[in-house]
Amino acid sequence: MRTIFDAVGALIAEHAPDAVALEESFVGADARIALSVGQARGAVLVACATAGVAAAEYAPAHVKQAVCGYGRADKQQVARMVKLVLGIDVTNNHASDALAVAICHATAPRVRVPAL
Repeated sequence: MRTIFDAVGALIAEHAPDAVALEESFVGADARIALSVGQARGAVLVACATAGVAAAEYAPAHVKQAVCGYGRADKQQVARMVKLVLGIDVTNNHASDALAVAICHATAPRVRVPAL
């Protein structure tokens, strides 16, 4: 997990993002995989917090709804919409999913907190 923490910290230092967006974990049948993914996500979240960068999380159905207009869209539909929105052809499913989360975050309404 230290490798993930260090790598994310380095990416944040290099690119200085305003925020980091993550897809919430999908808990499948394999508990070991779910635990590993949870630990990796934890390392990412701690790296963001350490760097003072806000981290937002979105449910997979929310991402699909935001990008495709349908919360149960399949991977091919998501990839097609990412291509249409960004004007780039992404052949890797992981990259397409990551870009979909970024699109979701970029188009999400922001909640304004009134000053006290």
